[in-house]
Amino acid sequence: MNNNIIEVKNLKVYFKLKNVFSKGGKKVVKAVDGVSFEIKRGEILSLVGESGSGKTTTGKALLQLVESEYDILKFQDEEIVLDKKGLKEFRQKAQMIYQDPYQSLNPRQQILDIVLEPLKVNKLVDNEAEGLKLAKEALEQAGLKPGEDYFYRYPYELSGGQRQRVVIASSMIMKPKFVVADEPVSMLDASIRTGILKLMLELKDKNDLAYLFITHDLSLAWLISDRIAIMYLGKIMEIGEADTIVNCGAHPYTKALMNVMPKPGIKRKGLRDVLEGEVPNPTEIYRGCKFCNRCSMAKKICFEVEPEMKKIGNDHFAACHMIEDSAERKIHECI
Repeated sequence: MNNNIIEVKNLKVYFKLKNVFSKGGKKVVKAVDGVSFEIKRGEILSLVGESGSGKTTTGKALLQLVESEYDILKFQDEEIVLDKKGLKEFRQKAQMIYQDPYQSLNPRQQILDIVLEPLKVNKLVDNEAEGLKLAKEALEQAGLKPGEDYFYRYPYELSGGQRQRVVIASSMIMKPKFVVADEPVSMLDASIRTGILKLMLELKDKNDLAYLFITHDLSLAWLISDRIAIMYLGKIMEIGEADTIVNCGAHPYTKALMNVMPKPGIKRKGLRDVLEGEVPNPTEIYRGCKFCNRCSMAKKICFEVEPEMKKIGNDHFAACHMIEDSAERKIHECI
């Protein structure tokens, strides 16, 4: 038995769109286009990229919340069974924390009902007294103390940080082993983010949790992650240990993200190297690298042949034709 909590190979999520202005039929958006990675038990893997890169769709596909195709999808070293019973068992151990806590909470439900709903749906609570006890424990574990003070409130009566703690409580009451956290602090005030992140890290250590942490903020990913995967237009461009990606990133897209990342104590000289151009239309068909139209290093092969993911260091992989042997040696020296 290996140490992976989840493993996926060649994950694809395609959405068909109707073209109302022509008779050409439906266009296809390749939201996730052949993604492969694994997450170890107790590990945080951050998925970083621009808006529209497919990060959230990847997280939802792992939990089977959107239709997907794949070669392998394993949880705790076993293939996930996609029938009703199999999905029910899987989702008891795999949960999701959404970006906007106000949108993910039912405004008509009281906090007690929201937190207890996962237990009731899965028939894991025997009586009202047990439910009240478990709800109190979950809320207090999420930092809402005393828990009973929040039972009969509605989401609109809470602050943004408190609402996100309710979302976390409703996920953690299932005692999951894997959590997809979709930009869990991006909708919160800067003063509140630290407390939520600290809570998530405490729960990780206490419950031996693994996270897929989705974010557009590379500096935040560097702060909390064990490993980072850089995603662009449905593809993972580079993946490796957090320090390796930030300090020795090899892919041109990774370097572009690092160029705009603030680094404490370092004063930049001159202008920042900012990416030019817009993200390409996701419905277009690409023969080569999806990043080639915005890459300053692109050559003819980049427009004609899609680069394969290759190993360039210790647990460090990138998909780029321009990473040659000399660059690989430099990366090894950097590590």
